Amino acid sequence: MPSTAFDTEAVLGRLRAVRVVPVVTITDAASAVPMTRALADGGLPAVEITLRTAAGLDALRAAAAGVPDALVGAGTVTTATACEAAIDAGARFIVSPGLVDEVVAVCARRGVLALPGIATPTELLRAIALGCRTVKLFPASVLGGPAMVKALAALGTGVGFVPTGGIALESAPSYLAIPDVVAVGGSWMVPADRLAAADWPAIHTLAAACAALRETAA
Repeated sequence: MPSTAFDTEAVLGRLRAVRVVPVVTITDAASAVPMTRALADGGLPAVEITLRTAAGLDALRAAAAGVPDALVGAGTVTTATACEAAIDAGARFIVSPGLVDEVVAVCARRGVLALPGIATPTELLRAIALGCRTVKLFPASVLGGPAMVKALAALGTGVGFVPTGGIALESAPSYLAIPDVVAVGGSWMVPADRLAAADWPAIHTLAAACAALRETAA
């Protein structure tokens, strides 16, 4: 596969504009395109498709090719091999639940935005040492929610945060009000039962409600 580099600053800019990134676990790759289309049409043209299932990589590939105007990333990327495969499949950004040096290294070599998971100040400083300027705080709600984001931001590192884990429509605005937050990640706008039922209108409606958060957080 060719080593196609993307403009990581442009990708980060799109995430800043979207503010809410759906995190989706797919068991049937055939649902990837209509789901991504419903999210994009509802106002959320960015999606993180996790590699937690056997269908994850195929779903990512289908979404990236089938909805080219959407920003498709890969989640739960924990090895260099999985990272390479995700980028080859079309992932524009790579998200990990923790700080995995080899994944960050692959992203740096391939020119793809890495969002490693961190949970402590020590991990934040390690991520910075590896060259990361944006990190995923995970699991955000368990770690203290917005108060934890503010505490880490107060270190003055200039790093941007993408809090994920336990965030819902009601709690998202408190995160988005923090200047250092690039976007929040969550799965509430793609409920497993609606995804299984291929209820794209419902997902479109939920996406639109999330998109409205951009106005309240502005």
